[in-house]
Amino acid sequence: MRLILLLVVLGLSAPLSADYFSDEDLAIARELRERALVRDGGFDVVEDLTTRVGPRLAGTEADARAVAWAVELLNGLGFDRVWKEPVTFPTWSRNFERVRVTSPVEQRMEALAIGYSPATPEGGIEAEVVMFDDLDALLNAEPEDVAGRIVFIRNRMERSRDGSGYGPAVQARSRGAIVAAEKGAVGVIIRSIGTSTNRFAHTGGMRFDLGQRRLPAAAISNPDADQLERLIALGEPVRLHMEIDAQKTEAYTSHNVIAEITGATSPEKIVALGAHLDSWDVGTGALDDGAGIAIITEAGRLILDLDRRPDRSIHLIFFAAEEVGLWGGRAWAEAHHQNFENLQLGAESDFGAGQIYEIGARVLDEAWPVIEAIQRELAPLGIDLGRRQASGGPDFLPSLPHGLAVVDLRQDGTTYFDYHHTENDTLDKIDPVDLAQNAAAYAVLAWLAAQSPVDFGSGPALLEQERSRAQ
Repeated sequence: MRLILLLVVLGLSAPLSADYFSDEDLAIARELRERALVRDGGFDVVEDLTTRVGPRLAGTEADARAVAWAVELLNGLGFDRVWKEPVTFPTWSRNFERVRVTSPVEQRMEALAIGYSPATPEGGIEAEVVMFDDLDALLNAEPEDVAGRIVFIRNRMERSRDGSGYGPAVQARSRGAIVAAEKGAVGVIIRSIGTSTNRFAHTGGMRFDLGQRRLPAAAISNPDADQLERLIALGEPVRLHMEIDAQKTEAYTSHNVIAEITGATSPEKIVALGAHLDSWDVGTGALDDGAGIAIITEAGRLILDLDRRPDRSIHLIFFAAEEVGLWGGRAWAEAHHQNFENLQLGAESDFGAGQIYEIGARVLDEAWPVIEAIQRELAPLGIDLGRRQASGGPDFLPSLPHGLAVVDLRQDGTTYFDYHHTENDTLDKIDPVDLAQNAAAYAVLAWLAAQSPVDFGSGPALLEQERSRAQ
């Protein structure tokens, strides 16, 4: 009996969603959730994008077609405003890459040039291979052990639900060619940053500063990396031939595409949902990030279909040039950071189409109970309450130093890196049921954030809170 009374008291003392939102707002959130689950999550959107446009490497003709496609789509859906904002960046394109072992055996390897890799001299380069366990091992190597050789960095990405294996592994791709160049290498080969055991190479970008020497660099498939390790283990010198034909240009202007559902009472205050429109030039960019485009479009479409407008405005941002350096996110932060106090929060969908299992947020302390209330409306979708920290997604990273409040709707990425940045990132990898769960979550989040009784704290107040905690 005492236990029953205790449970009743605890239940009465726990905050309820109704403590923060009106009955009507909660009813609408639940309507959005249920309507989303009987639809296809915007599968028609990603199907159309990957079919009509296909791969959309930033700075190419396909990029321009994707921008035109997005403007036509969003206008056709009836958003209150649709506009473009310029994004300028250096472009890169590949023609071909060839990697093969020439000694002690002859064997072709499945490879993709890393984004912004320079071309090799005509006819390619051939050199002995020197292997390193990871980037740190290369950093600690003596230049005489590297000079004149092709560096092979063999670190393997670990599979995980939250994708946490990506960050440590990707350093080999993003920085390996710069470090190897400083030590006198002539080229770089890395094990693909991905979890696939199939013979697909994973591309991706490298970091560089203007004027920095860059080396020809390519990623080989995991099975080919295993084979290269075995050959090196035999103890004989292993020689590789690599040939890359690629170009980098100085500047190109693409566009972020933004659509607005104008708020009814506080239109100047904005909830921003993001995804990136560009992709790599392999596969069709279905998971990365056609799925994100579909998810936020469907969330916006569900809210547009309501009989009333949200109190605050909701923006859908189709970011440009994410894959080649977060250029769209940088441009958006630069253009809007002085108005961040009117930005309720940002949340980007850029992790494929796996089901969302958790919500986390970077908000003011007084807004955290509202996040808890939103999670209670997401709980029927299988979404738990997570950490009081978030990044908001890659394209919102440049906005974090300006104090943007952000939410993470964390997706199951167990299989995402099997396909990430490969020829195998195609429409058949998307499950419409999972896509619908994502769209439901983003629709509920956007609606309730727009109806929140408090602001989430973007701007100086959030930065001050974080400084105080760090002391």
